[in-house]
Amino acid sequence: MSATAGAVTRAPRSRSTGARAVRVLRFAVLLAFVALFLMPVYVLVVTSFKSLSEADPSTAWNLPKHWGLGGWRAAWTSLRPGLENSVKIAVSGSVISAVLGSLNGYVLSKWRFPGADAVFTLFLFGMFIPYQAVMIPLAGLLTHMELVGTIRGLVLAHVVYGIPICTLIFRNYYVTIPGELIEAARVDGAGMLRTYWSIVRPVSGPAFAVVLIWQFTSMWNDFLFAVFLGAPDSWPVTVLLNNTAGSGAAAVNYSQQMAEALLASLPTLLVYLLLGRFFMRGLMAGALKG
Repeated sequence: MSATAGAVTRAPRSRSTGARAVRVLRFAVLLAFVALFLMPVYVLVVTSFKSLSEADPSTAWNLPKHWGLGGWRAAWTSLRPGLENSVKIAVSGSVISAVLGSLNGYVLSKWRFPGADAVFTLFLFGMFIPYQAVMIPLAGLLTHMELVGTIRGLVLAHVVYGIPICTLIFRNYYVTIPGELIEAARVDGAGMLRTYWSIVRPVSGPAFAVVLIWQFTSMWNDFLFAVFLGAPDSWPVTVLLNNTAGSGAAAVNYSQQMAEALLASLPTLLVYLLLGRFFMRGLMAGALKG
């Protein structure tokens, strides 16, 4: 009887030890991937604080002997106009795209009309048109509207091109809202906009987070629209960063370039930190219930 009890006691203990070993191994593998991912970030950070004489590819992994902010000051001076333009383009464009996508998704999911499926299909078709295919007619249209080379023209281009994906995300999310709520609002006399503002909008937070992160990142990292449709006064940070990297100077200021790369990537990192916890929630809500 005691031998049987001992065997029963040892079995759960061995299973617990095996599960702990699996967790430790999994944690070690994830930690190795994190270290591998952060290696370039480490080089960026340490090089940005080095002096011009100390910043060299042969000593990229070494910590700076004398920490300095010269590279960051030069980077800020060089990228400040582009950062301001990028903020104007990305913030206004992502908000406008989110509002239009929300209204489109609401109408296509809750206020059905004849031909709604065909309209939604056309929206989806717009997602698969590459930038290069519309660049020439888009430039001609903006020139005719006297918006080429302006921030407003870049915002308009990004908003128009972002409407399909924004509409898809909101439409899939709004399908999860019970139709009984919409019918109850209609019975109470609420119209389309009143129903949207009082019933649909308050529960749209996760979907707005997904669209804002998606559009902000896309607009902030854009290079093709900025080069083709912009001008020196409206160039975002990506163009100025490219011009600095390809300046052709005899002595490459690695500390300034690394600081510029970090400055250009910080806004998108902050957006993900602030809204990231809503991102997967919004995506999964539409995917699981839509």
